[in-house]
Formats: sequence, C-alpha cells, structure tokens
Amino acid sequence: MIYETNSAEETLALGEKLARETRPGTVITLSGDLGVGKTVFAKGFARGLGITEPVTSPTFTILCEYDSGHIPFYHFDVYRISDPEEMYEVGFDDYICGDGVCLIEWAELIEELLPAERTVITISRDPEGDFDHRTITVEELS
Repeated sequence: MIYETNSAEETLALGEKLARETRPGTVITLSGDLGVGKTVFAKGFARGLGITEPVTSPTFTILCEYDSGHIPFYHFDVYRISDPEEMYEVGFDDYICGDGVCLIEWAELIEELLPAERTVITISRDPEGDFDHRTITVEELS
C-alpha cells in the first residue's frame, strides 16, 4: 500500500493509524534517508499504541522500550551498528520473538537477522518536489 503525506503532522497521524491496526509480535522495518521522517512516524506509531511518554530516536542507545501502551513498543535505531552481531548484545532475539511490537529504523543494516514475516515501511521524499511531501510504502512480507 502506498500513502502520501504533506506535513509532519500527517506522517505522525499515519503512524498512529497503522499502530491501531497492528498486533503483538509484529516486526516492522522502517527505512528512508536521514531526515525523511522516520522518527516522526515512530512517534505517531507510539501514540497509536497508547504511549503518552515522550518518544525519542534511539540513535545512540540502539533501543528504547515503552511499556505504558496497550502493547509493549520496542523502538530500535541500528544506524550506528557496525556489525549485525552487536544486536545480540541488546537481546534482539528476545524482542523480535516477544509479545510487543518492534519498529526498527535502518533495518537494512541487519537484514540477515530479520524474520521473514515482517512489515516493511519505506519513507521517501522527492528532492525536486515539495519539501514536506512524503511517499510512504507499506509492504507485508511472509
């Protein structure tokens, strides 16, 4: 499915909408260039799960856990991972096989660790077009 948004608020709202349709155990990969709105989408997603605390990008910590919603939310940012094996140090297997929802930014860097069944979300922006316009593609893999 392809969605288009024209503001950060619309991207946030789309994340919220998609979170309301998700279920425990879901693994979501989130890809896109720097500054394209991955964290904005993640904030909306968290809001859709009922999380009210501030959501920040886990760029330096790799993982932020949120348990205040109706489903646990595990937000990964693997941009700074130099070797996919580093993911085992944070207990990655426990999270992706658990009862929460995992949203993984820059997941292409750990492709070999990802389950075959997952939701792939790609956010892109046309450099020639409107600065706030985003194309968000959602694909279910099994």
